[in-house]
Amino acid sequence: MSETDTAPIDAAESAVRQPVVLQVLPALVTGGVERGTVEVAQALCEAGWKAIVASSGGPMVRELIRAGAEHVEMPLASKNPLVMRANVKRLERLIRERGVDIVHARSRAPAWSALAAANRVGVPFMTTFHGTYNLGGFGLKHWYNSVMVRGERVIAISEFIAEHARRIYGLAAERIRVIPRGVDLTKFDPNRVSQERIIQLANRWRLPDGYPVIMLPGRLTRWKGQKVLIEALAVLGRHDVRCLLVGSDQGRTGYRQELVDLIERRDLTHVVHIVDECNDMPAAYMLTDVVVSASTDPEAFGRVVVEAQAMGRPVIASDHGGPRESVLAGRTGWLTPPDDPHALAAAIGRFLDLSHEDRQRMADLGQAFVRANFTKETMCAKTLTVYAEILSGAAPVAQQDWLIDPERA
Repeated sequence: MSETDTAPIDAAESAVRQPVVLQVLPALVTGGVERGTVEVAQALCEAGWKAIVASSGGPMVRELIRAGAEHVEMPLASKNPLVMRANVKRLERLIRERGVDIVHARSRAPAWSALAAANRVGVPFMTTFHGTYNLGGFGLKHWYNSVMVRGERVIAISEFIAEHARRIYGLAAERIRVIPRGVDLTKFDPNRVSQERIIQLANRWRLPDGYPVIMLPGRLTRWKGQKVLIEALAVLGRHDVRCLLVGSDQGRTGYRQELVDLIERRDLTHVVHIVDECNDMPAAYMLTDVVVSASTDPEAFGRVVVEAQAMGRPVIASDHGGPRESVLAGRTGWLTPPDDPHALAAAIGRFLDLSHEDRQRMADLGQAFVRANFTKETMCAKTLTVYAEILSGAAPVAQQDWLIDPERA
């Protein structure tokens, strides 16, 4: 897309007609879907549009309201067919009363209610496709998931997801808009992280000075690949590094114990440390020398990979899913075959052998790459452009390449 294509909607023009966008999702708890919803709502308000979000509520409602948007509570987290049917009437009434111009659904259960309500009123319906979703058996889940490709436009959070929607659900390419998730660079900025924050976190995690730090952020669940990294460190055979597995087990105490047992069996007790979820990830990245994403299943996007590069940290990620688009292989990090400890060990070894100058070049390019492609502002501007495209009544056309290589731009 050109700069014109991704520019925010003109505030003066939108203030005259003040179109109304209704975003629909299950709840406003903390998460990537919810964060994106709030950020887009704020961008709409700043552009002079009216933003409404319907959900069952949650801790991010206050943040949404502070951004100038309206929240309407209804039981949209429910998958009960009777509740979903009642939600059709609730949403239809809301669309009519508020003069909604576009309905934007971000999750399957509320999307079915939102689609029916939008069709009854005759307003455009669109979706954001956030993940691959389980297909299940007998075709029922395929049908249930298919609501996410029934919009006039379908935002895919990565080219990987766009291809999935084309291949599995037959979604026409001209209706897809690839808009990757955005990082807030006012938060993920190395210059904004004080030494006090870094020292405080290092003390809490009892990190000794002088050791290269490898970090894998992510909840403790099997597919995130913590075991792959532990095995890779055993293959590497170096005890002059420290590894942090940062994330909550979310009640998966059995898996956590499996990790502890594996660390002990591989004689890595002094190397690998499991720490709880961190509430200051920018400081955690600053403590780290290289960030690993060892997911054995494809990440739909892979926010950790982008956050790390924004903080000037090289990354090593599994060679599938979203990270194929958010890592410049060999330049801002490395891609290794999924579930391959030997390949991951080799990549860690390559990083540890880099000179300070090579690490700095990698960090600088990673930050430039994020600024060119993966900022919150870019995500919001492109989303508002999709809204304007729908309201203009323009026929859908295939999207041009969206990824910018800062060294080749």
